[in-house]
Amino acid sequence: MVHFLHPSRVPRSLVPPDARKDAQGWRVVQEEASPYPLVDICLNVLIANLEKLCPERPDGTLCLPEHWNFPQEVADHFLGMMTWQGRLTDKTASIFQGNQMNLKLVSIQKAKISASAFIKYFCHQKLIEVDATAVHSDLPVPDIIRGLCSSNWIQQNLRCLLLDSASVPHNSRPLSFGQLTGLRTLSVFNVWFHSEDLANVSQLPSLENLDISNTQVTNISALLTCKDRLKSLTMHYLKCLTMTKPQVFAVIRELKCLLHLDISGHKQFRSDLAFDLLQQKDILPNIVSLDISGSSYITDRAVEQFIQQRPAMQFVGLLGTDAGYSDFFTAKQGLKVAGGASLSQILEALSRYRNRSCYMRKALHRLFTETFSVHVTMPAVLQLVAIGMRNHPLDLTVQFTASACALNLMHQGLAWGMPVRLLSEVICLLFKALKNFPSYKQLQKNCLLSLTNARILTDVPFDRLSAARFVLGWLYKDENPKIQTMAVSIFSILALQLTREQVTQLDEDLFMAVKELLAIVKQKTTENIDDPTLLFSLKALWNLTDESPATCKHFMENQGLAICIQVLESNVAEVRELSAKLMTEDVVKHISTLLHSEQIEVSYFAAGIIAHLTYDKQSWLLCDLQRSALLQDLHASIQKWPSSRCKMSALVTYRSFKTFFPLLGNFSQPAAQLWALWAVYHVCSKNPSVYCKMLAEEGGLQLLCDIQVDGQANPQAQQIAVSILEDFRMHFTSYRRFPLC
Repeated sequence: MVHFLHPSRVPRSLVPPDARKDAQGWRVVQEEASPYPLVDICLNVLIANLEKLCPERPDGTLCLPEHWNFPQEVADHFLGMMTWQGRLTDKTASIFQGNQMNLKLVSIQKAKISASAFIKYFCHQKLIEVDATAVHSDLPVPDIIRGLCSSNWIQQNLRCLLLDSASVPHNSRPLSFGQLTGLRTLSVFNVWFHSEDLANVSQLPSLENLDISNTQVTNISALLTCKDRLKSLTMHYLKCLTMTKPQVFAVIRELKCLLHLDISGHKQFRSDLAFDLLQQKDILPNIVSLDISGSSYITDRAVEQFIQQRPAMQFVGLLGTDAGYSDFFTAKQGLKVAGGASLSQILEALSRYRNRSCYMRKALHRLFTETFSVHVTMPAVLQLVAIGMRNHPLDLTVQFTASACALNLMHQGLAWGMPVRLLSEVICLLFKALKNFPSYKQLQKNCLLSLTNARILTDVPFDRLSAARFVLGWLYKDENPKIQTMAVSIFSILALQLTREQVTQLDEDLFMAVKELLAIVKQKTTENIDDPTLLFSLKALWNLTDESPATCKHFMENQGLAICIQVLESNVAEVRELSAKLMTEDVVKHISTLLHSEQIEVSYFAAGIIAHLTYDKQSWLLCDLQRSALLQDLHASIQKWPSSRCKMSALVTYRSFKTFFPLLGNFSQPAAQLWALWAVYHVCSKNPSVYCKMLAEEGGLQLLCDIQVDGQANPQAQQIAVSILEDFRMHFTSYRRFPLC
């Protein structure tokens, strides 16, 4: 098959960012380019084969084999990986029953497990941290608290409890955290949490960090109970607050130990509380971090004065405000700003607000503008975009804007500097977004544009069968010439990368693809238009028909031969049961003419068709003289060709050498054998790591050895066979699986 890659002048080797100029980018490249830790590889295998490796109890749950014991760090990591991969269920969570797993950190984010399973399998452990963010409603907050409080050890030693977006039944009594006396950090963001619950929590003797964002709290006076120990208070989008601003400031003023305060707003709740806070001079003397993003009436001058009066400040959140544009924010050493005034502020916002969709939208919108004409590889930035996509899969604005930012950061040359693993994650996230929003056309266009990238198409792992179906959808539905060219060019390369089984799985799409591609070829040929769309369509047909009898059948049924008679990108000759349909006087005459073309590519493909057509003598019983003349013509033409190592404008590629083997083993047709050898040597010399190995694994080395030693073989054929074997020895000196002659 013929395979034209998109042109690119950028080298294929990854050039990491300068560690001095972009430390984060350099770190990301190092991490992404490094192999996965061995423990991760082992645990992934265990997770994938959990049902096979773990015996089943009579009740249907799983248990670890008796002799297995996991150290605490490995057990914690194992549970986190199971949760991340969506494999934590009542059945699989049962492996944590007993003492073979020693857990301290329990991560069950978004997991679907019942209350009984949580209590039975986790609450006997000596836990110090529990992350139940967005856990399924089968495990509501009251049951989580009840389970944790069932252990005296956990009551005294649990330090961190994250319950963000967990469910609370409306008919449940006030939440009771009072027994968790060791708790230092509690987050109830987006939880049905009221002022009476806050009063209960404020009495916890060790509480230092509290997040009550987007709750039903109306009064924060209860915080005075913990004023001497509270260090961090997050009240983002506290929409139900009924206190006056002086009342709020009176409480905050008493929080002498407070180092971090977040009173950021929301697009549905833009408060001027922060504006008035900035005017207060006798408040928050020790503050280190203040987040007032999304607040109204914020100015550079007000923020500057507030920070100057508190020199210990290290962070201020200003995204969605009119502040952050003064030189003060770049000049002050040690101050980080999450805002939209500069790229560094935007990146800080993406990092800080990765779990807040309202701010993620704003930050991504600003990032798109900042990176529209970027010419520097930014892997750390792309990683933040990927995190935003991963954390907000059902937010259309986030997904669409992130896809546009990804395009800016991955366009042609920049992609060569990105780690393959990171690019793979982004492409997979794009396809996930397509499934969640199948009707949003612009999001689909962004995904299509990302696939035009040569690096992504050639080097990056992703689901190419799904990609092929997606691209074909655009090929059928969109009549825009530019979109059509894009879709055809992408599909022409994807068709090459699909296995024979995957091509078959295209089913009805395969029939439609052949029909549509032939329609494009027919239109362009009729109009005498020689443009990239025609070239890519022919290439796609070539790649689709390679070693695929079903595709060849579709090709013939849709008058493909008549349409493509003036071009040679057709693998039909290799399918024996269809080759007879090529053996018409007009076709053979036309191919014979093209054999003498001055363009080596045209002559090469014509020679290949003749070599395959003349292989079966039975088909030529009534015209043996014509067959002999063709073979003589073929031999004479090959003698005029340059060396097999020559460069052709078409990058010839093959999925397999098996269709060559009958020609290589047929000593009665030296011309066809010579063509097959020339072709094999050509691709082996261009890409030895792929084709020399393919030749060995498919059994082709023995055929070359036979040609080398056979006394009846053509001397020129023997010389090429020797050259191929020498190349194999040079590139695979340690490849001992296949003995050489």
